[in-house]
Amino acid sequence: MVVDPVGGDLAELALRGMAWGGRYLVIGFAAGFIPRVALNLVLLKGCSVIGVAAGTAAKHDMAGAIQEIETLARWIAEGRLKPLVSATLRLEQAAEALRSLAERTATGKIVLMPQR
Repeated sequence: MVVDPVGGDLAELALRGMAWGGRYLVIGFAAGFIPRVALNLVLLKGCSVIGVAAGTAAKHDMAGAIQEIETLARWIAEGRLKPLVSATLRLEQAAEALRSLAERTATGKIVLMPQR
């Protein structure tokens, strides 16, 4: 399985590396552009390309979306999922956080902590 929130130049390489019968989940295009891949790769790999858009899915199946969020929250609480936090900043540093996102230097989530 490939989970691809980036797209860009590496999308075709990821598809080429896919095992037979794999699944390629398209999450987004953080690279800044939508890749174009040769569909013969999908045929040769016998794989599926699936678009994953949480907001759109919730419009079509709100109960399913709620169940998925509850499952993810449980997995995080159990330690099964550990989101990567690349920086924890004070709320006053929000401009720095936005700059990091705009310049694509953040490697994970940036958490802003309100002043106590």
